[in-house]
Amino acid sequence: MTQTPFSRRAVAAGLAAMPLVAAAAATDTRHAQDFDEFWETLRDRYAYLAEKPVDWGAVRQRFRLQAVAAADDEQFARIVERALSCLFDPHTHLWNPPAGTPRYPPLDLDVEATPAGARVRALLSPSAASTAGIRVGDIITHVKGEPLAVVARRLAPVCQRRPDPEAWRYALGQAVAGMKGSSVRRLTLARLGQVQLLSNDQPDLPQLEQRQDGRIGIITIRSFADSAVVAQFDAALAALAGAAALVIDVRGNGGGDTAVARPIMGRFTAERRPYARMRRRQGEGLGAAWTEYVDPRGPLCSLPVIVVVDRWSASMAEGFPMGMRAVCGARIVGQPMMGLGAAVFPLRLDRTGITLQYSAEPVFDITGQRRDRLLPNVIVPDSDDGLAAALQLLA
Repeated sequence: MTQTPFSRRAVAAGLAAMPLVAAAAATDTRHAQDFDEFWETLRDRYAYLAEKPVDWGAVRQRFRLQAVAAADDEQFARIVERALSCLFDPHTHLWNPPAGTPRYPPLDLDVEATPAGARVRALLSPSAASTAGIRVGDIITHVKGEPLAVVARRLAPVCQRRPDPEAWRYALGQAVAGMKGSSVRRLTLARLGQVQLLSNDQPDLPQLEQRQDGRIGIITIRSFADSAVVAQFDAALAALAGAAALVIDVRGNGGGDTAVARPIMGRFTAERRPYARMRRRQGEGLGAAWTEYVDPRGPLCSLPVIVVVDRWSASMAEGFPMGMRAVCGARIVGQPMMGLGAAVFPLRLDRTGITLQYSAEPVFDITGQRRDRLLPNVIVPDSDDGLAAALQLLA
């Protein structure tokens, strides 16, 4: 999408090479100045501040004194992360949070509140949760032997003007995701009793694979973060030259860069086409929208296309199916996606070197519908296989 005066990719690459925490000893002045920079930046630029129930002024009152009193930069980072959690936005967080801070949900379990506990709405597979035998519909009652509701209350976003079901669901998701740096999670489920999830590491799978199922070509893209994916996609299309239809599978894809996704979309149009609309904070609300385009690239692929998604299709992996629907009429099949609706900006706090990102530019489809509310054309139950549904539609 249109770059601001700086290149987001270049900035992100440069920030990634910088240390999370500066080596110098903390002082009240350093932490106070960095906290003010953080708080004021999100006050002025965070995309969803007007619609969230958070009292951002109360966040400053609650956490600034804690930040000034922080013994070191790691403790300061924990305070900033806790302040960020008041926005209950998985797209807005520290880049490298300290060990012992809650992971961002959903990790491998997407849960929703019920009177009996957290119901597993969706399950990432393969994952630690699927290996442990957890299934969609299971009820989680305890974390490390402690009632789940008690754990979630400790994590629940504070400084809220009113109760919000999504804020509570975010806290439940953090509770079942466990803590950063921990390799073991202990959950108690009504059906299974206590289970240990031994690792949160995912299998080391290729970022792109292709295969053919009868006359249907299938290309799996697991990330849009590496520019090499563009050439890999071109090679996959060439290998599937005899296919009658194409399925592009972006389930479990955590997103990446528009500079990777847009050239892939360019293989499916013979002319320049709009694929998204974007806006940015202006005062209390959002400014005027501008249009993002896809340019044609390489030999045109005119096959019928289905893009398969799930609840772990996030960020650019939500923008890609949205764009493919606009560019070539692709159908989207699967579960509702993660709902990360905005492009993010990085923010490096100058004195401590701590880096975070925040939702900055809300994305809309070409009709003006918000990306975070985008639904598949064909919604598949969470317990069913979206790829199998796509293949059946193309049979």
